Amino acid sequence: MHIYFLGICGTAMGNAALLMRELGHEVSGADTGIYPPMSTQLRKAGVEILEGWDAARLKRLAPDLVVVGNATSRGNPEVEWLLEARAVRYVSLPELLRKEVLGRRRNIVVAGTHGKTTTTCIAATLLRDNGGNPGWFVGGVPRDLPGGAAPGEEDSPFVIEGDEYDTAFFDKRSKFIQYEPAVFAINNIEFDHADIFRDLADIERTFIHGTRLVPRNGAIVANGDDSVVERVVGGVTWCPVVRVGIGEHCDVRIVDFREGPDGAAFTLLWRGAVWAKVRWALPGLFNARNAAMGATAAALLLRPRDPSQLRLDILAGFQGAKRRQERLVATPKVTVLEDFGHHPTAIASTLEALRLRYPNHHIHAAFEPRSNTAVRALLQDAFVAALAIADSIWLAPVHRGEKRPPEDRLNTKEMAEELVSRNRTAEFATSNKALLEMLRAAVDKASRKNPHLVVFFSNGSFDGIVSKFSDAINALPQTSLELGV
Repeated sequence: MHIYFLGICGTAMGNAALLMRELGHEVSGADTGIYPPMSTQLRKAGVEILEGWDAARLKRLAPDLVVVGNATSRGNPEVEWLLEARAVRYVSLPELLRKEVLGRRRNIVVAGTHGKTTTTCIAATLLRDNGGNPGWFVGGVPRDLPGGAAPGEEDSPFVIEGDEYDTAFFDKRSKFIQYEPAVFAINNIEFDHADIFRDLADIERTFIHGTRLVPRNGAIVANGDDSVVERVVGGVTWCPVVRVGIGEHCDVRIVDFREGPDGAAFTLLWRGAVWAKVRWALPGLFNARNAAMGATAAALLLRPRDPSQLRLDILAGFQGAKRRQERLVATPKVTVLEDFGHHPTAIASTLEALRLRYPNHHIHAAFEPRSNTAVRALLQDAFVAALAIADSIWLAPVHRGEKRPPEDRLNTKEMAEELVSRNRTAEFATSNKALLEMLRAAVDKASRKNPHLVVFFSNGSFDGIVSKFSDAINALPQTSLELGV
């Protein structure tokens, strides 16, 4: 079958295209803004990438199926042709995955506001290490798996990141509604995606719908420390609910958590008995919970009679996913991390963990408000509280801020003023280029004092300043910290 991807260079669409290619289909697609690394991976796999949108070209290609990405909307010439001509079948990405991959498998669907990518990577890595021959689909770039997607064996488990965001312009349900869970893991639930959800109750509703898809012989793995998750799973009677957390009521407990410059350590208990003692590199209790969630989900599929028999040794060397507390620079004077953080809770959790991991460092937090929720004013106070955990805060301009009315737009000037009133150094910039220069100058000026940790928080590109800053430091002798280049 010839499958054509409309918006092929996005991380999820590109990984799906590679997955279909590996399953033996002919694959092509179109996009704008074609750039590595996804374009490189696709072309290496023999996938044709076409530049821009062209309805006449799509008609000539006459694929058997078109996959429409959720970033594609009405007005796109290829979408308009699909709707008018009715000559080619079209589906959303989640529907493609359900029909071509998930429908016949025992699937782990990892959902929640935070930690989906890391938890999905952990579950897939543990299944591989324990002989499960799994398939997986990750909404990011894993560092411990050979790619973002793989089919695995047909009769083996499949692990997929279950986003609550909508599916396509013609299907506004959450993606995970399509994913046929045998195990539905819910990491946490907070208000997010303000462009499609009205309030927290609206988000709870979609997760409740997700729980109703779990069969009697499946299970729900729930964050037992999250009151919103408990509201969602509290009424479930049709399948087991396994709670994970630090509370004594949890089936899987995280105890003896410790964090320091050399890493983190914790013990997992399965219903009171020691399952494993873990020492690893990932920071924070939130990542320990991701590990416990991923391990529990994998164990319930692969070792259902005694989940504690699932070996967790491989976590000692686990690296996680790119852009999740990823270290880009490590010199005696400056460490640079990149993080996908775009929600106050995630930013606060990361900074709190980094305080323990880098106790003698001056922490700089650079934040780009970019997501459809982060660009709005409704979480402004929460962002201030989270960023105040750092010593110096550098605020990028609101992404496409001109598209939001001023009264509804995050106000970085007000944020900086409030942070200064809390005895923090804080600046807002009118461009990312200006922010880069400000950050360079600040680190230069303070270079004779404590070592510095610079963390970039964004779910987007940050206009390339992360790599520019990192490259400037990596190119210098370790005895120097003059960054002006």
